[in-house]
Amino acid sequence: MISLAYPLLLLVVFLPWGLNRWLPDYREARPALRVPFMQRLAQASGQPPGEGSAVLAGHRGQKVLLLLVWSLLILALARPQWLEEPVVEERSLRDMLLLVDLSASMLEQDFSDQQGNQIDRLQAVKQVLDGFLEQRQGDRIGLIFFGSAAFVQAPFSDDLDTIQVLLEEAQVGMAGPKTVIGDALGLALNLFENREIEDRVVILLTDGNDTGSVIPPDQAAQIAHDQGVTVHVVGVGSAAAEGEQPLDEKTLEAIASVSGGHYFKAEDQQALISVYETLDQLTPKKVEGRSYRPRRDLYHWPLGVGMVLFLGFHLLLALRYASRKEADA
Repeated sequence: MISLAYPLLLLVVFLPWGLNRWLPDYREARPALRVPFMQRLAQASGQPPGEGSAVLAGHRGQKVLLLLVWSLLILALARPQWLEEPVVEERSLRDMLLLVDLSASMLEQDFSDQQGNQIDRLQAVKQVLDGFLEQRQGDRIGLIFFGSAAFVQAPFSDDLDTIQVLLEEAQVGMAGPKTVIGDALGLALNLFENREIEDRVVILLTDGNDTGSVIPPDQAAQIAHDQGVTVHVVGVGSAAAEGEQPLDEKTLEAIASVSGGHYFKAEDQQALISVYETLDQLTPKKVEGRSYRPRRDLYHWPLGVGMVLFLGFHLLLALRYASRKEADA
């Protein structure tokens, strides 16, 4: 389907007609012979003298060509466009932030992979998160690592391949040996502060308890609730693991409850898989569809045709003049 970006410009096509109708003809002065007895000649012939100029009359074909070129030029200025088929673009209505614990306790090897090999908690989390992220196509995902401190590893992005690479490169201890859950939640809330999306979800994954956050976890959970941020908490590992500080399930359950989220306990990889399947059901994908029609400009076609006609006409005039000159010679 063809449309014009500036259809009102087509009215300019009638400008030459208006100028020809309302403006006086162009008159070109020519050499004249002064006759002393001009008055007597006029009386004798009975014809009064006219103006001392001549109105040049153009060739009819030339006028038609100029009008055609003018019309093509105005058509090009009106910017004809070809409308492509409608394209529907889906835009996610949710921001999701993953908070991953990298404290020293994540090295505990109490998980088994699909082949039955013993792996540490972080490796189990990575394997399950890979599958989880593959199901989040279209969502904007952010990534925060925390240990003794919390830092943003990846801001919100729909480039989930990059998020997966950054998660795979994570190592236990790179954020320190401790666990600052409250500070990690506070950093997450700062990321959400300027976001206009209403559906904002945090998935907190930890295997320990808070060991010295500046912001108490329960206070951070209340702020999350006030800002409309839902926090789902996943407790990884066993609370009775030897050599590890016990999993503070009471605090983790309170964080989830206050913020309107859910608490999950995952003691093995299969339980982790079940957790993320449940999260998929709790946080279904929400999208906003926007439809638009791509436009392809066609102005170069009338412009090109007009230029070819104009240049071709003057080329023919030049050849005609050259042939006449040779004939006269």
